[in-house]
Amino acid sequence: MAKAKKKQTKGRIVAAAWQLFYKQGYDATTIDDIVEASGTSKGSFYHYFSSKDELLGSLSYLFDDKYTELAETIDPDLDPLEKLIYLNRELFLMIENTVPVTMLSQLFSSQLLTKGERHMLDPDRMYYRLLREITIDGQRQGLFRDDLSINDIMKAYSVFERGMMYDWCLSSGNYPLCQYSQQILPLFLKGLCKAD
Repeated sequence: MAKAKKKQTKGRIVAAAWQLFYKQGYDATTIDDIVEASGTSKGSFYHYFSSKDELLGSLSYLFDDKYTELAETIDPDLDPLEKLIYLNRELFLMIENTVPVTMLSQLFSSQLLTKGERHMLDPDRMYYRLLREITIDGQRQGLFRDDLSINDIMKAYSVFERGMMYDWCLSSGNYPLCQYSQQILPLFLKGLCKAD
């Protein structure tokens, strides 16, 4: 119970911070703003984060909150490929509508430069748990190539998604991320599937 409450507190801080970053900009958002918007305390903030800058690496937590929400609402009748396309669309729409390109760029930058934990690659993230579940289901149904392991497929897919986000950042968000991904993702997934 206490662990769940701590996770909720941290999640509220992260969610409030990113909403404020999107609305006001990173530089204009203060720790006091984040504390007030999250309904927490400065003590709670500093328990989880040493500074506002440390929040830059927390965007992956926000993504995982979205994946948790999607895992509960996804249509179980969709096949594994349709599930991957659906999850990609919903996440990329969220990114386009709530995450400034500069913030996503800073997330990539912080993950490249950090010597510590790289949240984006943490195999215990909801993203990877959900991806593993869908990939295993696809293997059981005989959709994916036999010469690729579950880990091969998961890695290829996650690299594809990160590559799409990275290119969008490099392009300063000058094209619709979700729309472009929905055109390219089915072509990419075809390469992971058995030939018809």
